Amino acid sequence: MKIIFIRHGDPDYVNDTLTEKGIREAKLLSDRTVNWPVTQFYCSPLGRAQKTASYTLEKVGREAVTHEWMKEFFYPVEDPVTGRVGVPWDFMPEYWTEIPQMYDKEGWKETDLYRSNPALLPAYAEVCEGIDDILASYGYRRHHNYYRNENHSDKSDKTNSTIVLFCHLGVICVMMSHLLGISPALLFHSLYLAPTSVTILGTEERRGNIAQFRAQVIGDTSHLARGGEPVSAAGYFTDVFQG
Repeated sequence: MKIIFIRHGDPDYVNDTLTEKGIREAKLLSDRTVNWPVTQFYCSPLGRAQKTASYTLEKVGREAVTHEWMKEFFYPVEDPVTGRVGVPWDFMPEYWTEIPQMYDKEGWKETDLYRSNPALLPAYAEVCEGIDDILASYGYRRHHNYYRNENHSDKSDKTNSTIVLFCHLGVICVMMSHLLGISPALLFHSLYLAPTSVTILGTEERRGNIAQFRAQVIGDTSHLARGGEPVSAAGYFTDVFQG
């Protein structure tokens, strides 16, 4: 099974839609996605993700299933260094790297920072449960820190399913943290997924019905390069490599 995460195009956050650049990006993305063997599309309810998905969905004549929990992971906390109140990432490295629990896939939940907003940890659990519910519908049920493929013995077509999720940088990091067993704090601060970038996780099933997710592609923007469209730096704090 493959999960393909797609971040929305270059955002107009004020109006929750895409900029003109974001629209160009989404159209180039649709030229790429139109030939994918997609079993089902899923989408965040937010406008910028819906707009990004619309160009692909129109080309393939499909609809996406919208889940409220796929919205951006916006549970504000106060940055102890700058005083900024906003998304629960983008903290200064001299702060978060000095907290050992930030690197632990469970320990991050015990930090004062992430416990400061009482809605944050329940929201994290909701996202994890949401992606697990989707996977269970394809026969992949979580068992401790891996998955069991209930369709293994009958060689069901669901084993070869490919699902596409149009959503947001933060919530993609949350889902990847759950699937790969990595602290989301580490992914929030160490991973950049450009607008309309493609990230692919696939199951390795080497022994019986035991399945483990492994990243094949992270943040690919080759469709933009082919179309001559620069990669957007939305959500990044340095120059983006163009090539």
